Amino acid sequence: MDPNIVELAQKIATFLMPLLPYLLKIGDKAAEEVGKKIGGEGWEQAKTLWEKLRPKVEAKPAALEAVQEAAAHPDDEDTLAALRLQLKKLLAEDQALAQELARLLEQSCPTGQTVIASGDRSVAIGGDVSGSMIVTGDKNKINKG
Repeated sequence: MDPNIVELAQKIATFLMPLLPYLLKIGDKAAEEVGKKIGGEGWEQAKTLWEKLRPKVEAKPAALEAVQEAAAHPDDEDTLAALRLQLKKLLAEDQALAQELARLLEQSCPTGQTVIASGDRSVAIGGDVSGSMIVTGDKNKINKG
């Protein structure tokens, strides 16, 4: 499989997965408001990507199931892997769609870097954090020595 398709599927899956529960409910004003809050500036981009992908996903039962599972379990690595696999298949079948989605992703992230923290106590780092301490969890105590 074309390495560009693999990389593109990875980027799209990672970008869309935390927003899929809300993207699947586009039209529901409450869901869209939550999507805006969670997705910030990326919400409109996620909606655009999803509008391009949705007809292809809905035409393939396995892809639709992967999307629904990812929306139901956005913190599950297995559902992310299944979503990635289905996206790879869809993009490999439709090179024009792959090129369009790659262009849309590049416009939203001109630096080529997408950082998304998804799930409880997640940390996303878009730069250098050497010499830093990152602590997640509840009731942690940090003692400086």
